[in-house]
Amino acid sequence: MAKYSDIKGFTVQTLSTDTIASAIDGGSWASGGDLNTQRRGMGGAGTANTALLASAGDSPPGSGGPFSVLNEQYNGTSWTEVADLNLGRKFVGDGGTQTAAIIYGGRKQTPATESNDTEIWNGSGWTEVNNLNEAKQLVGSAGTSTANLCFGGADTGTLATTESWDGTNWTEVNDLNTARYNLAGTGTSTAALATPGGNPIVTATESWDGTSWTEIADLNTARQGLGASGSYTDSLVYGGESPITGKTEFWNGSTWTEVADLSIARETGGTGRQLSTSEAVFFGGDGPGAGPRAVATEEWDAPATFNQIQEGQLFFNSTTNTFKETISDVPGTSWSSGPSVNSSKSFNNGAGDLTSSITFGGAPAPTQAYAEQWNGSTWTEVADLNEGRAAGAGGGASGTDAILAGGYELPNIGNSVNTEIWNGSSWTEVNNLNAQKYTSGSGIPVSTSGIAFGGNPVVATAEVWDGTNWTEVGDLNTARMYLGGFGSATSAIAANGVNPGASPSYTQNVVEKWDGTSWTEVSEMNTARGEMLQGQGSSNASGIISGGSTTGSNQIDNTEIWNGSSWTELNDLGTAKRMGAQIGSTSSGMYIAGQAPSPSTSVEHWDSPLANKTISAS
Repeated sequence: MAKYSDIKGFTVQTLSTDTIASAIDGGSWASGGDLNTQRRGMGGAGTANTALLASAGDSPPGSGGPFSVLNEQYNGTSWTEVADLNLGRKFVGDGGTQTAAIIYGGRKQTPATESNDTEIWNGSGWTEVNNLNEAKQLVGSAGTSTANLCFGGADTGTLATTESWDGTNWTEVNDLNTARYNLAGTGTSTAALATPGGNPIVTATESWDGTSWTEIADLNTARQGLGASGSYTDSLVYGGESPITGKTEFWNGSTWTEVADLSIARETGGTGRQLSTSEAVFFGGDGPGAGPRAVATEEWDAPATFNQIQEGQLFFNSTTNTFKETISDVPGTSWSSGPSVNSSKSFNNGAGDLTSSITFGGAPAPTQAYAEQWNGSTWTEVADLNEGRAAGAGGGASGTDAILAGGYELPNIGNSVNTEIWNGSSWTEVNNLNAQKYTSGSGIPVSTSGIAFGGNPVVATAEVWDGTNWTEVGDLNTARMYLGGFGSATSAIAANGVNPGASPSYTQNVVEKWDGTSWTEVSEMNTARGEMLQGQGSSNASGIISGGSTTGSNQIDNTEIWNGSSWTELNDLGTAKRMGAQIGSTSSGMYIAGQAPSPSTSVEHWDSPLANKTISAS
């Protein structure tokens, strides 16, 4: 029985084990019973680790086969041979349960062609039923023996075609957006997920809504010949090739996260696609660690019950006798690649976070008026700014709440005073800045409140926005442009910047803190830099600044965090950049596009995992 007590206003719970981020995070692969016959390219079916079917494939090792009619059942411990298929083949489509399964398509050995044959398993024998409309192999599959979806694959080329099975007939429906073969699928015939696949290996996954396919987020590791289980919003993928890997990734409906690897790296193994993310099986396959054909079975198990981790949580681990708190592990976070924006740009601004954001303005022409919105999985071009410009003062709360003030207009390079607000569908011009400027730093957490400071021409002026008007407030102590910033109208940081006329250094390593009344110089950054605009953070107590330039012509990848009194170096950007949009908080955010060294489309994500930290106290 858990015990609770209140300490300084915090509820403290006594637990015997640490909290974890999710059941998936606690998952792992373990060895199961071996197949009787080594094979790859099998079909699989099943709804539990204790009730699976492995059918077809090619075996034993050696070029050319033979292609198998074998059918084996798994009881959670061992495999048993049961009634054979009518047609031997490999690289088939599949679905269903141990007692009601479907096998279709694949590659026949005699004659050596793709197959359109479909067979149904009733728990004791196979029956031939109506064929696919198109003979193909290496397809993706989702669904049951009476309602299935077949997508992608190969015949003489790579396919994007999709067919739907209603228990009697196959019907051609809308194609994948990107053709691919040797892919996997999860879900149902009306709500499916298609993984990456080959020729060449694509990275994007696609989601099926019963009518059409939509491209969504990329896997962290591109590959083909992988296994998969779960639903279209809750999936697990594992193994694959390019090169042979044991990587396992979890899909939560918006992002892919790496979890524990397979023990044996391999590709083209079999799996039960009706399984979930809490249990899965990968059997047979091919790869250096498995041999030319494998018999090994691995079972995935994620704890069915767990204590959900929450930031700020305090608890006492009664097993280890340690007092712990749950924190966002910012120091341990690395930048990761996210889906690219549609147009190359630099000198752009942004607003929002990892789940909802927008980037707007920038260079070169004509992208200075463009805006792109992020919904958590894809970037979409939305309504243009009324006045195209670059290097303004920008910010906002989300993809539906943003503001841009000032900037320079292309092609005439004229300074702007214009301010525009984004409401999720259009930009509206509101009251202007008091002075023309560009390359200002800013702290604008919402479209109704914020501060802009410094800029070109090299100035120290600052203006505060109250949702209606800009008001001039106290100047910076050091005039500069191309400076980084974060915070709010009453609590902001202005970091570094440049002054081409300054001696001895072009780059200004000066950090100032705004308290709502005046600016105070505080600790310098570890790396002097300029050519920034935005950072991550909503107050002068904490924030992150990444990238920039040390010379005015180079790009750097350094990331530093401010804790209210000093700067600490964190893991670098994946690609050195300057003059991109940096948005979010210290625990979660993005670096969007930027100069690297030319205008880019790349986007990097910053997402700090939650961790349990042991507290040492007297």
